[in-house]
Amino acid sequence: MATLELKQITKRFDDTDVIKGIDLEVNDREFVVFVGPSGCGKSTLMRMIAGLESATSGDILINGERINEVGPAHRGLAMVFQSYALYPHMTVEDNMGFSMRLAKVPKEQRRQKVLEAAKILQLEPLLDRKPKALSGGQRQRVAIGRAIVRNPSIFLFDEPLSNLDAALRVQMRIELARLHEELDATMIYVTHDQIEAMTMADKIVVLHDGVVEQMGSPMELYHHPRNRFVAGFIGSPKMNFLDVSLEEAGPEGVRIRLPSGRDCTVPVDGSELAVDSPLELGIRPEHLQLDDQGPLSGEIQVLERLGGQTSLYVQMGELVVTIMADGDVAHRVHDMVRFGFDPMRAHLFNSEGTALPSLHQHPLAGLTRRDHRQAAEGSNQ
Repeated sequence: MATLELKQITKRFDDTDVIKGIDLEVNDREFVVFVGPSGCGKSTLMRMIAGLESATSGDILINGERINEVGPAHRGLAMVFQSYALYPHMTVEDNMGFSMRLAKVPKEQRRQKVLEAAKILQLEPLLDRKPKALSGGQRQRVAIGRAIVRNPSIFLFDEPLSNLDAALRVQMRIELARLHEELDATMIYVTHDQIEAMTMADKIVVLHDGVVEQMGSPMELYHHPRNRFVAGFIGSPKMNFLDVSLEEAGPEGVRIRLPSGRDCTVPVDGSELAVDSPLELGIRPEHLQLDDQGPLSGEIQVLERLGGQTSLYVQMGELVVTIMADGDVAHRVHDMVRFGFDPMRAHLFNSEGTALPSLHQHPLAGLTRRDHRQAAEGSNQ
C-alpha cells in the first residue's frame, strides 16, 4: 500500500510564490499525472515530494506519516528523470543494480532483482551492453529498471519521454501503461504533454501558475472542464472559442446568439447569469460538422490532410476556427463552407472564464483506466 497526501503545500523562491497552497490525495496504485505549461510548478511539486526541495509550508504525508524532514534516500521513493543519467562505463546490469551495490545488498540477491526487472522491461538480451550501444528507448527502460529494483512505495517520473522521438514516445507510453498494470504500483508522472496525460492517467492534475485548476479522470476533464484554461489545455487540437451574446438564461438552459446572428440553446445552468453577461462558446474541433445548412460559415485558409482525418482552418471574421473532418473531405483551400455543432457538445464560459455547469453528465466522464481494468478482471472471473 502506498498513498500520498499534500496539505496546503507552498513553495517560495525569494519573493516569488511558485506553489500556492496545493491540496492533493494520491490513492494506492493510482497513476496520477501532473500536467501544465512550462513554469506552472509541476516539476517543483514533484521535487518536493521526492525531498529534493523543501516545502515552504504545508505537510507531505506518505501512508499517513509526515515526511517533510525525511531525507530523499529514506522516503521509499524512486525517481526517473528526463535525463537517463546512466554510467557510461557500466553495463546495463551494473547500472540497474548500482543502488543495491551501494546499499551492500549481496551479489546474488542483486542479480536476481535485476533479472526480474529486466524481464518486466524486456531488457534481458541487453544486460551485458553499455549505454552507448542502446537506443534512446532502451536507455530510458534501463533508467526505469534502476527504479524498479529499489522496490519503491511510489514511482516518480519527471518528463521521462521528452528526449525521445515521436514514435518512441508512443511506444514508451504503451510500455509505461503496461508496467503500471504489471507492477500494480502507485505512480506520479510530470509532463507538459496533455496527450501523455490523457492516455496514461487514472487522475490528471492540471496546474497553472502554482495552483490546481482542476483534477479528475481524463474524460471528466475532456467533457466537463471547470474553466476556460482547462478547456483550452486538454484536447488536441485545442478547443475553439467564439464570443456570443446572451439572449435568455435559466436553470434549464441558456439561449445565445451566434456571430452569424442565429440563436442556439446550450444545455447548461444559467440561473446565476446576469443580463448582458459576456459569454464565450467553446466547441472542440472534432465536434464541429460540415453542414450546408449549418449556422456558421467561413473560408478555408489551410487544409491539413492526415489520412483518416483532415484539419480545416476556417477564417470566420477575425477568428480562425479549426474543424476536424473526414480524411476524404473534398473541399479545397479558399472554399466557403458552412458548419454546425450539437449543442449537447458545446461549453459556455462566463466573463471570469468559469464553465457554466452542464445539465448532462457524460457517461464516460468518471471512468479511468483503472475502472476499465477492474471491469475486465470482473468479467474474467
